[in-house]
Amino acid sequence: MPESGQKTTQGHISESAPAAPATGGTPAARSVGLLVTLVLGGLTALPPLSMDMYLPALPEVTGALHAPAATVQLTLTACLAGMALGQLVVGPMSDKWGRRRPLLAGMVVYVLATAVCALAPTAELLIGFRLLQGLAGAAGIVIARAVVRDLYDGVEMARFFSTLMLISGVAPIIAPLIGGQILRITDWRGVFHVLTVIGILLTFVVWRFLGETLPPERRHEGGVGDALRTMRGLLADRVFTGYMLAGGLAFAALFAYISASPFVVQEIYGASPQTFSLLFGLNSIGLVAVGQINGKLLVGRVSLDKALGWGLGIILLAALALLLMTSGVFGGVGLVPVAAGLFVLMSAMGLAMPNTNAQALMRTPHAAGSASALLGTSSFLVGAIASPLVGIAGEHTAVPMAVVQLTCAVLSLACFLGLCRPWRSGKEATGV
Repeated sequence: MPESGQKTTQGHISESAPAAPATGGTPAARSVGLLVTLVLGGLTALPPLSMDMYLPALPEVTGALHAPAATVQLTLTACLAGMALGQLVVGPMSDKWGRRRPLLAGMVVYVLATAVCALAPTAELLIGFRLLQGLAGAAGIVIARAVVRDLYDGVEMARFFSTLMLISGVAPIIAPLIGGQILRITDWRGVFHVLTVIGILLTFVVWRFLGETLPPERRHEGGVGDALRTMRGLLADRVFTGYMLAGGLAFAALFAYISASPFVVQEIYGASPQTFSLLFGLNSIGLVAVGQINGKLLVGRVSLDKALGWGLGIILLAALALLLMTSGVFGGVGLVPVAAGLFVLMSAMGLAMPNTNAQALMRTPHAAGSASALLGTSSFLVGAIASPLVGIAGEHTAVPMAVVQLTCAVLSLACFLGLCRPWRSGKEATGV
């Protein structure tokens, strides 16, 4: 494993595109690096844009398509499941053919699927094309993470993931706000029209500015069988699997909030779509702020495992508090205490998400695409399972959301402690 803070020199950018993100050098080099960083941030922002801009419209979709809430929530599950499964395909493809071509192909299909979602006449058809949208959108998620692994290692990689969280974190802040404003002037279909335009613009930016970071000599020439063997070898690594499961289960707790919060805030507590959007944006600010504290202040001073452990512990305590409040242990609880609990839970994700990714990918420099695919797939699959469970008792109770969040938090912390065994790692405070 490369030493802490060492920046890998194996990745490169093709001659026709700007250079990789730079941490030093001339101002011009830093400017080019910032541009590519923004492109990668845009790719990682696509999933929250696809999910969160649509959230304020969920209650409206139930009426417009004459479908129950549980069925409409499956449109989120379908998109999430597509993003999970798509990463299993795109990740190994990017290890074999490079990062650029699979990414561009996925972006084109994403744009087409999103345009069709805007025309869907039934919930069933919307679910189907949300699945395709997720399958195609997976290219941006998995390849952006693999590109970071191509270019960085150790503490630098952890810091870069926190930088990406800052950029992509703007998306969940503004997406519900945009969605709420779109609903003022048009219906839920307008949300997908806007997502189509965003997809077209991002596809152009990727084509124009993001070059190849995986040189031919580092690519895998094997087919599906070789990719499966690589993934099996990664899963045989107990520590990698521990970080993968811990991150995936923490993400499921996050997605339980994403899936249930429109109904909890608007149906149970009677808030408007605009109020929901403001609360959602505030929670996203908390996540981004803690992510920046992690990247700017903690990384290099506190071990990544210690920061991760604190994050998972706080998530567990916040989920427990939410369960006690929503189940009536404290009597009738209004929106403000519940919103505060959700804010703490969301903010702690800023410690959990970048550190699980960095710790897992530091163990896999030989197969960054496949490792990134496994990390993303586990997160999105567990999240897809959690999504319908939060609505299992109907639209008028938040208890299932809190139960799912607490269960995921307990399992996430158990996987981290039981499989990663951070107290036995022998790592120094630098985090590697």
